[in-house]
Amino acid sequence: MKVKWLGHAAFLITSEEGTKIITDPYQPGQFGVDYGKIKDAADIVVVSHDHADHNYVQGVPGNPKVVKGAGKHQVKGIEFRGIASYHDDGGGSQRGPNNIFCFTVNGVELCHLGDLGHELSQQQLKEIGAVDVLLLPMAGTFTIDAATANRIVDRIKPRVAIPMHFKTDKCPSFPVTDVKPFLTGKKNVKQMDSAEVEFKQGKFPSAMEIVVLKHAC
Repeated sequence: MKVKWLGHAAFLITSEEGTKIITDPYQPGQFGVDYGKIKDAADIVVVSHDHADHNYVQGVPGNPKVVKGAGKHQVKGIEFRGIASYHDDGGGSQRGPNNIFCFTVNGVELCHLGDLGHELSQQQLKEIGAVDVLLLPMAGTFTIDAATANRIVDRIKPRVAIPMHFKTDKCPSFPVTDVKPFLTGKKNVKQMDSAEVEFKQGKFPSAMEIVVLKHAC
């Protein structure tokens, strides 16, 4: 299966059978997030929360099925587990709710943290379970910062961590950090020269890797 970073918290995940899943599609130009229009069609769109830089389903081609909210959702043979969390560390009082989504594609366990704004509880960690590929924010202000992200990575113990929701050339005024604070002091960092990476069940590195992708849009 392939993971392609479109930009912000939006990824295109493509199964070996050709099923296409897009996470948290953004509305170009909202909140200073100026990635280009998403042109990839999707069969399924997963939305962590209802902010315009994460829920622009109408901008995704292909008339996709939409997955939102906590609990189990079965779509096109894939089970999506929504795990309730918050967009801030005040129980949602500042920015509302957020849902973490875990799902399996071709035997690869993925977890998208959405706009997580707090440390994870033991119950949330239990619900998340084993993770091969973790897609996580780490740039602060609206989500967890680099220090909190590092603690969460240490607790989840994914095989691969892919950062998202950080400052790039497409969102220079967005008040978050770039990816560098998250990478400081890290080993096994792969700075990719492309937007897409491929994963196969059972073929992961023995030590956890951080993979930094280039945005596609």
